Amino acid sequence: MAVSSLSRLRERRREYVDQRSALVSAVESRGDASLTAAETIRYEQLSGRISGIDERIEELEDEQTRSDSATDGAAAVRRASSGLSVNEPRTYGRGARASYFQDLARVRLGQDDDGSAIDRLRRHAQDVNEGPEYRDLNRTDGNGGYAVPPLWLMNDFLTLARAGRAYANVVNNQPMPAGTDSINIPKVATGSATAVQTADNAAVQETDATDTFINAPVRTIAGQQDVAVQLLDQSPVSFDEVIFRDLVADYATKLDLQVISGSGSSGQVTGVRGTSGITTIAYTTGSPTVAGIYSKLADAVQRVHTLRFMAPTVIVMHPRRWAWFLAASDSAGRPLVVPQAGNPQNAVATLGAVAAEQVVGQMHGLPVVTDPSLPTTLGAGTNEDVIHVLRASDLILYESGIRSRVMPEVGSGTLTVRLQVYGYLAFTAARYPASVVELGGTGLSAPVF
Repeated sequence: MAVSSLSRLRERRREYVDQRSALVSAVESRGDASLTAAETIRYEQLSGRISGIDERIEELEDEQTRSDSATDGAAAVRRASSGLSVNEPRTYGRGARASYFQDLARVRLGQDDDGSAIDRLRRHAQDVNEGPEYRDLNRTDGNGGYAVPPLWLMNDFLTLARAGRAYANVVNNQPMPAGTDSINIPKVATGSATAVQTADNAAVQETDATDTFINAPVRTIAGQQDVAVQLLDQSPVSFDEVIFRDLVADYATKLDLQVISGSGSSGQVTGVRGTSGITTIAYTTGSPTVAGIYSKLADAVQRVHTLRFMAPTVIVMHPRRWAWFLAASDSAGRPLVVPQAGNPQNAVATLGAVAAEQVVGQMHGLPVVTDPSLPTTLGAGTNEDVIHVLRASDLILYESGIRSRVMPEVGSGTLTVRLQVYGYLAFTAARYPASVVELGGTGLSAPVF
């Protein structure tokens, strides 16, 4: 199992390395030594995936070394105790007759008379612990892998759910460290210094650097649904999977809202908008124009350059604001935002894709991402939205895998089972607050089409 896993990992690593090399070659072929913002994001994504695979390969190679040192008899005992055949398909794989949530419910309700459900859950726990693709989900305390949903469910449902977390997806995503309820990130408070030496043998400038730390508390997002046991037992469809889909979809939305607007109190993280020190620019006018917002966005871009001393990487706005740009036209009725393929002249932006909650185009040389979780009820008229220009890699989001529980006790008197999903997150934009510029004001009131 480890050998085949290593082979797959190495093949995947080669694919990412080839993609990164192709990206660099494309940049070199056009005679430009610098990457565009979109190319930089892609380069960092590929590099992060390669680093993650390298770590996992090292873990599996260590595991293989330990396994090779064991006797054949000991290996046979391990296979027998796990009940897992080397060539056996995933217990809860796509199309499997068994239902993961139904087996959890049967075990907790004491209805597993023949022991088949607990056997499948044990095999599933072994699946989770052996497969490299389960690494991000294997964070369950106490119950092995029982509480980790099958990967194909996560892939299918998280693909839907993650469309509702566009902002959270562009920031620096990291796995949640185990065994902690608070993450402290070191930060240089005041730096050292240099100075011109006034003369030969004169004193050299010496200024001691000082440090501090940014605290990111670990918070919980959870949801539950009570269902009748009869529905789990007799439904012609896997109703437990329908519930799981809905809970995880809402989980993704709530996580995105935390990243953007978390209050920092009542169990919430401190989101981007609540972070002290981010730059704000007001566009105040009763008659907003595309040219007016465009110039303010240029100011936002230079603020990141000037205050962070590095380039921003993305612009995030509400879909209604992007639609307002798309609807704008000049005095001759010609649109101001057109597809790149149309070789636009004097366009304020280019349309990259007719898409939702992802990169939809470019403006000021930066990719534009739309996210409907950005607020639209701000200002005195409670109808203003905001636009964020940011260096996304400076913002860090730590996430655990999503976990699940089945609890029959709460509704045992009515044959009701409670299904729960939950996960942990920690977030901070306080390492470099100057990496974020928020554009708002009366000029971003609800657009009229």
